[in-house]
Amino acid sequence: MTTLRILVVDDEELARRRLVRLLADLPGVELVGECDAGQAALARLREPDADVDVVLLDIRMPGLTGLETAALLGDDGPYVIFTTAYDDHAVDAFDLGVVDYLLKPIEAVRLHRALERARQRLGPQRGGARELVRLPVTTREGIILVDPQVLTHAVFDGALVTLHLDGRTLLTDQSLQDLEDRLPAAAFERVHRRALVNLEKIERLDPLDTGGYNARMLGGDVVPISRQAARRLRRRLGLS
Repeated sequence: MTTLRILVVDDEELARRRLVRLLADLPGVELVGECDAGQAALARLREPDADVDVVLLDIRMPGLTGLETAALLGDDGPYVIFTTAYDDHAVDAFDLGVVDYLLKPIEAVRLHRALERARQRLGPQRGGARELVRLPVTTREGIILVDPQVLTHAVFDGALVTLHLDGRTLLTDQSLQDLEDRLPAAAFERVHRRALVNLEKIERLDPLDTGGYNARMLGGDVVPISRQAARRLRRRLGLS
């Protein structure tokens, strides 16, 4: 089980205490810190040694709101689960791509389910799925059957996903998650919220100051690897 490193952000001490108690009873989680404001959370996450998978984030706080804080995390930031007493921000929250939206008082069962969703986004367990010889990809020209061995990487641009094959590209409205679930788990890795790569097609990994990498693919393209994904990738490759 992947251990989730959790940062709790809430301006109310009692709310933070409750979340800390709930987390202590859940398997596969590690509390790495508490913050009482959005600005403090952003500063914590910008520290060189910051290693956070999920932020449990209140919405109505002095200074930066939870929504503003989540928007400033960017695509390379940790996943967000909102924990709030108000239900009128759910639409805006999910527009930011958050994992879940929990209403206070937070229940242990709901928190556990939300964290499991985050765990699956970090590293979906696909071992039991049947791996396809050909990947069906829906395009405007019809359904194209792609050999996974010629797929180097796939990138989401905010509207469509571009599949980079040996010598050509395909556009699809299928999600990266759907593609990842259907591809051979041994060869493919989600390296960013917007990118999926074939590990066998990486020529070189260039370290970044952020703790991530730039993956230089055999075809010459460069794909960013987030800090969180870099940690998983180092484990897969047996690197320290």
